[in-house]
Amino acid sequence: MNLQELTSSEKILLAEELWDSVASEEQLFPLTEDQKAELDTRLASYSANPEAGDSWENVRNRISNS
Repeated sequence: MNLQELTSSEKILLAEELWDSVASEEQLFPLTEDQKAELDTRLASYSANPEAGDSWENVRNRISNS
């Protein structure tokens, strides 16, 4: 397969298929105890105050305008 011959849409579909095939094998990427603890901390923080964050649209605008 010559990637240069694929259309942009075909390349995106191929990338999605590759990602899905890797992501489905999650045991290949086990979380460390530190990562699990960090996720638990973030989830508890969100549960305690779900309005504390910002929308993706606002974050994206700040990134784009900096």
